Amino acid sequence: MSLLAQSVRQALRHTAQRATLSGALRALSLGPTLQQQNKPAPATVDVSAIAKEHQRECQTVCERINQQVAKTEQGRLFAVVHLCGKQFKITPGDIILVEGYWPPTIGDEISLDKVLLAGARDFTLIGRPILEPGLVTVKATIIEKTLTHTKTHFKKKRRKQYMRINFQRSPNTMIRINSIEMTRPVDGGGEPDAQPSKRLF
Repeated sequence: MSLLAQSVRQALRHTAQRATLSGALRALSLGPTLQQQNKPAPATVDVSAIAKEHQRECQTVCERINQQVAKTEQGRLFAVVHLCGKQFKITPGDIILVEGYWPPTIGDEISLDKVLLAGARDFTLIGRPILEPGLVTVKATIIEKTLTHTKTHFKKKRRKQYMRINFQRSPNTMIRINSIEMTRPVDGGGEPDAQPSKRLF
């Protein structure tokens, strides 16, 4: 485009050729009349009809999911939860290991509320970034708080009489997932719990 503009500027500097150049520019330029002649008329698209059809499809999918959940035909549920800066894919009965210091003690029953994704055999609910609070409840129990195995950090600089040996054990927590349940219909038709669970983690 810049090359075309430079050539046009150079051509306009020559006054003798100005008349012939203006006619050439008119012939090269794409005016609205030429564009309309080359393009067929666009077909009118009914956006509201497409939106209604999309809404109808979403409603039927939500109804099928709610029927499966009501009859407990969905099978074993799974979820992806955000916990201590990491994501874990879990199912009921799983044991997960959280590395680093974490305040709950052994025997505490907790509710994992940051559910990024939940699903079953036939459907998957994806949060943006997390699912609505109260839609899926994940209950877990702290079963063990221990230290990791001893890690050795050995440093040596040859010919400098420098050698260091350090040992490190970091805390970790084992958690058993008790249950994953869908507490209300997917489309939000049901009311949330009157007393929401205390948000711990």
